[in-house]
Amino acid sequence: MLRDNVLDLLAFRAVAREGSFTRAAATLGVSQSALSHTIRQLEARLGIALLTRTTRAVAPTEAGQRLLNGIGAHFDEIEAQVEALGELRDKPAGTIRIAAADYAISFVIWPKLKMFLAKYPDVKVELTLDNGLTDIVTERFDAGVRMGEHLAKDMISARIGPDFCLAVVGSPEYFKDHPKPKHPRELVQHECINFRLPSSGSMYAWEFEEDGRQLKIRVDGQLAFSNTFNALDATLDGFGLAYIPEEIILPYVSKGRLVRVLQKFSPHWDGYHLYYPSRRQSPAFTALVKALRHRR
Repeated sequence: MLRDNVLDLLAFRAVAREGSFTRAAATLGVSQSALSHTIRQLEARLGIALLTRTTRAVAPTEAGQRLLNGIGAHFDEIEAQVEALGELRDKPAGTIRIAAADYAISFVIWPKLKMFLAKYPDVKVELTLDNGLTDIVTERFDAGVRMGEHLAKDMISARIGPDFCLAVVGSPEYFKDHPKPKHPRELVQHECINFRLPSSGSMYAWEFEEDGRQLKIRVDGQLAFSNTFNALDATLDGFGLAYIPEEIILPYVSKGRLVRVLQKFSPHWDGYHLYYPSRRQSPAFTALVKALRHRR
């Protein structure tokens, strides 16, 4: 019964405001005869005439005007609130969870993310350190970040960073007591800071190139980490050689705090990609992908 009353009152409001059954019917998307029947039923139910009909126009009666004044503002407010929900639906908002490696977070994501967050204050981003190959679907992440060669085929991806290379570095103090290696194979004679892969638990084999051939060297030393920046600190303190993304070590090399070796053997790797399941994404996620996308 309440639903019928609401629909009939909306019909009455349309006719009273338009001053015409024809225009009101077009606005409501109903036939003129159906609209006339609705108004007659409402007047019969209320026991009072709401509209005065002439051949030229339709106008509210005194009772009709009083009803229109009473219900009009309420229905206007309801419509405004519904429209506001529509705006919220299209407005970037909500929480986005991303799993990414430490280097990717600091040097690839953060420089762009800080500008994105300032532009979209209603979006929250949760970055989880992941130096392994976490299953983002099982762990309920919205997206992950990996190098192009490690992307799953059933995922959508967007490149978010340029190609990069790793650099073998040591401190000047370390090289006072150890000769600089001239070939990657000589690394087995050095104290090297290992990197343990969280996904497999094994140590990362340092990868190089020589005359188009790939060389994998398994190094050894007192220290092993699963965090790039921990390895950097240990290298700066003279505990051995480390294999660290070039972008991280360049400032230290320029200031003389680190010495780079074996540069000609270091290959370039495919840049980082944001990857995510192939499902409908929120406006917030779509905006984030656009903001992070790498532009050559």
